[in-house]
Amino acid sequence: MKMSNITVTVSEFILQCAIESNQKSIMICVLAFIYFISMFGNLLVIMVIILNPQLHAPMYIYIGTLAVIDLANSSILIPKMLSVILLGSSVVPYAACVLQIFLFLHVEEMESFLLAFMAFDRYVAVVYPLQYPSAITNKKVGIGILVSNIFGIFFKSHILIVVSELSFCRTNILPFCFCDYATMVHVSCTEEFKYLIPLSAAVVVFGVFPFIFILTSYTRIAIEALRISSAGGKSKVFSTCVTHLLVVGLFYFPVALFYILPAAGVKISTETHNIIFILANAVPAMMNPIIYSFRNKEINKSIHRLFIRSRSTLLRMK
Repeated sequence: MKMSNITVTVSEFILQCAIESNQKSIMICVLAFIYFISMFGNLLVIMVIILNPQLHAPMYIYIGTLAVIDLANSSILIPKMLSVILLGSSVVPYAACVLQIFLFLHVEEMESFLLAFMAFDRYVAVVYPLQYPSAITNKKVGIGILVSNIFGIFFKSHILIVVSELSFCRTNILPFCFCDYATMVHVSCTEEFKYLIPLSAAVVVFGVFPFIFILTSYTRIAIEALRISSAGGKSKVFSTCVTHLLVVGLFYFPVALFYILPAAGVKISTETHNIIFILANAVPAMMNPIIYSFRNKEINKSIHRLFIRSRSTLLRMK
């Protein structure tokens, strides 16, 4: 719905996901597959961590929390994206659109913080192994996760105020697959720079700073690992770090690519832009439980035992 230059009150937005018609069927199948694997894999990881008392330890609390975040991320984004791609457009009430923006930013920021916490956990475990049991406890991990959530909600609360100040005089159509803050600012008829500052600040605080901290932590871990005399000790440290770095890379690299390509002068179509952003946000939530299921021995064993127990129960019932 096009509008004149007169500012009007917007009660709803129309999402239009610019994906070519010959790619829609593929994207729908891919997103449905990603959603199924993400839900199944993350629920499975959460279940084995809850059921196995041996996994009630700081690192596994982090992994379980990451699975919860990935579940939330998939549920916030993928169902709406599927409906928009399937229907071509989707009408979203103003309040629901703002809520999706808030929740999406929150889970993304919490995952960034959580990856930093996990890097610090490994740093203390490798560099200060004797102090680790007292320095990193379940209680401290729980408090850290709770405080980061409260801080994240408080930090983003001003975005709700900023969104309420946006005025729309040209269109209420958001050319994206879900409600996105930057897209909303771009289609508004309000001065863009002022309203993009909160988003830029959030990217620095919740994205850049944690990423620098993660790189610093793993650099220090690598230096310490090289000092270990036994080959087995080095292998164990590097194996653990590789697992976490794979998860970190999956989270940061696609999003960084999304911003780096346009900044480098690489011109990409709107369709490609949307596809990159969709996959950058959907794929990590699917891959994280797969990575931990295959590379973490304790989680792998717990999943194996769970399936054997379930199979034995089914055979007895027959």
